[in-house]
Amino acid sequence: MQQPPIVNVGGVDVMAFRDMQQLVEFIVHDDGSVFAGSAIAINPEKVMKAQEDAAIRDMLNEAEIRYADGMGVVKVMQKKLGQPVQRVPGCETWEAIMYRAAATKVPVFLIGAKPEVLAETKAKLEAAGVQVVGAQDGYFKDEDALIAQVKASGARIVTVAMGSPRQEKFIQKAKPLLPNTYFMGVGGTYDVFTGHVKRAPEIWCKLNLEWAYRLIDQPSRIKRQWSLVEYLWLYLRGKL
Repeated sequence: MQQPPIVNVGGVDVMAFRDMQQLVEFIVHDDGSVFAGSAIAINPEKVMKAQEDAAIRDMLNEAEIRYADGMGVVKVMQKKLGQPVQRVPGCETWEAIMYRAAATKVPVFLIGAKPEVLAETKAKLEAAGVQVVGAQDGYFKDEDALIAQVKASGARIVTVAMGSPRQEKFIQKAKPLLPNTYFMGVGGTYDVFTGHVKRAPEIWCKLNLEWAYRLIDQPSRIKRQWSLVEYLWLYLRGKL
């Protein structure tokens, strides 16, 4: 499949996928093979972290797939490309990849979240036909032992829900040791998938106001959301 155009957003090279389905098919192929490498969802918060820390910027750019999961990123891409670009939401993309893995019989390994959330995620996926060959919550201490466990499992898709930049650092370490595997950092996706974190109502999603819904639901996010203000200021000044 042809690689989509790439747009630099604040120092991060983001791929302009036509839509979520194109990305899912780019990762899991009809014959059951997978894209070897890693994918990271790029949103304004990550762009701002990349602006502040060159090591984080380099780490994000090392991922073979970087897709736009944030309307602020989409707006910059549309402006630079001069054509429509769709947001690819991380939670929905992960779920679609899991169901495509089930259909093509690709083995999956889950990492991250609290033990009870991970157990519910595993059970729900297995009920949908996903071949989950291993699972480890986010409270492990030995990265090398976990990587060896993943390798022994035969997993071809590994999704890591530990938040940024911890999940990206783990993937960066594991990827060279598992060169035929697809890695995906998924943040709080397991919590959303199992209902431990409420999803924004559909109308908020359609209006691209999920960030506002999450802020109202979790006021403690206010410090993180300040990065959106900084991002908007750079956007208005044409500095992205």
